[in-house]
Amino acid sequence: MQEFRGYVRYRFRSDDDDVDVLLEGDADWVREIIAELGLSKVGWMMPLAVDSTDMSNSGLAISPNESPGKPRDMGPEPDPTRIPVIRRPIGELDLAAKLVEIGLESPVRPEADTLREQLQEIEEPHPAQGAMIQDPMAEAWLRELLRIVVRTHGVTAITTETIALAASDYLGDREGLELEMFLESLFRSGKLVKVHGGDAIGWGPSPAWLASGL
Repeated sequence: MQEFRGYVRYRFRSDDDDVDVLLEGDADWVREIIAELGLSKVGWMMPLAVDSTDMSNSGLAISPNESPGKPRDMGPEPDPTRIPVIRRPIGELDLAAKLVEIGLESPVRPEADTLREQLQEIEEPHPAQGAMIQDPMAEAWLRELLRIVVRTHGVTAITTETIALAASDYLGDREGLELEMFLESLFRSGKLVKVHGGDAIGWGPSPAWLASGL
């Protein structure tokens, strides 16, 4: 059994023999009781009040004369001169140019005509499943549309107008207020996220809904 110091708790339970032993107190006193009961090789003990000067990180007792010492290999000495210094006036960084420089281009919001052409190329999805679904096929097609938006074009949301122009006939010919109410219902059920822009509202898929395929 590990050598703890200070205030400890000892616990031993045996359901077969209907034995349940719980001891709390100074470690030396608890060990004496355990020895008297013949339980030295069973049960477990844990510290309840830990003195950081007397305990290691693992909770085991440390001898007062024992020093943890330094690691044998501390690694190379730090050399500040090897850290590159880059200075530029605040606001001068051209983030878009830097992204292109390393091979990453800023996402371009797709046009409705492009989305419609890509939507026409995919196979008809299975109807969405669930007790609260109003229009299974409309929801399934909307998920396919937003999957194209996110995974092909790298855009997180598109406007209600773009959705209507790209897929109104796939969504039960919903437009205008009717389409907004349909999207709002999916937002309230946690399937869509709503993005408030300057002059329009954008709609994007929640990751779980997009990946579910249901």
